[in-house]
Amino acid sequence: MPWRLLSLIVHLLSGLILGIESSCDECAAAVVSEGVEIRSSVVHSQVEEHARFRGVVPEIASRSHLRTMLPTIDAALERASARLEDLDAIAVTSRPGLIGSLLVGVSAAKGLAMASRRPLVAVHHIEAHVHSALMEAGLGVLPCVALVVSGGHTALYDVRGPLELECIGGTIDDAAGECFDKIAAILGLPYPGGPAVASLAVEGNPRAIAFPRYRPKDGRPGFSFSGLKTAVLYHVRGRNPSNPTPPPAAIQDRADVAASAQEAIVDMLVEQTLAAARQFASNTVLVVGGVACNSRLREQMRSQAQARRLRSIFPSPAYCTDNAAMVAAIGWHLWRAGRTADLALDASPR
Repeated sequence: MPWRLLSLIVHLLSGLILGIESSCDECAAAVVSEGVEIRSSVVHSQVEEHARFRGVVPEIASRSHLRTMLPTIDAALERASARLEDLDAIAVTSRPGLIGSLLVGVSAAKGLAMASRRPLVAVHHIEAHVHSALMEAGLGVLPCVALVVSGGHTALYDVRGPLELECIGGTIDDAAGECFDKIAAILGLPYPGGPAVASLAVEGNPRAIAFPRYRPKDGRPGFSFSGLKTAVLYHVRGRNPSNPTPPPAAIQDRADVAASAQEAIVDMLVEQTLAAARQFASNTVLVVGGVACNSRLREQMRSQAQARRLRSIFPSPAYCTDNAAMVAAIGWHLWRAGRTADLALDASPR
């Protein structure tokens, strides 16, 4: 068989997808084949740009995306040794997220789709996170329950197929990652808060302080972290609202506060996820999103799942945080199912 013909057949079977992610403060692009083979994954982080504000500033995020989007896409294509004409489709996160940031990614994807005459695929950011685990674990783990836990989202999904995802519960206020950031600010720790709290927690006693754990009263899976955040604040500065938050050096039990607060967050995440697995008769749980990097969460979820004869799966740390490989992965399934978008596609924060 002539080499050119063989190359064409391989290309037609590969399903090469360019993924674009810009829902928050990571500008990312990736090229993935057949929904599993990562040819390239490039992420430009904005952590340093937002660190002094102790959180993501939407205007700064969108302006940074404007500067870095095209270079990031170029780098992803170059590392994958791919050209626009080699692609089968272009997948982009269109919701949910920061509207300004989303618009940069969606605009870039629409421009590339129009110029290359390739199909455009709209991706739901939270559902894409589930595929960060499915890429590595394979579809054989389905059906399962997935916990998506990050700075902006904390939700549980019943996953029956690559495109059959139903949200079965979520947070009624803060996301777990947001709670970590706010606790870090109270303790005078740097941004991002999750890694900083986890690092300090190693020096503390996780049972030193009995911080509250939210448990839904209606029996449905769910989360709430605002009460924990307030409890940490009251513990550190007292219950008088006029009291200022003391400087870090004046918080004598600072490590114990970090360890006990982290333990409360982990307890709630593990308890509700395993309860959902029992409720939906699943023997496998996926844990994805930036907070899935937390070593205490990994340890507790694995040990408690194993005690219940359940399987727990985490993505590699590089694919826990926002990335475009997960966007391209679910984009491949959407493209194969004919679920493409037109150039009227718009971004949505919800």
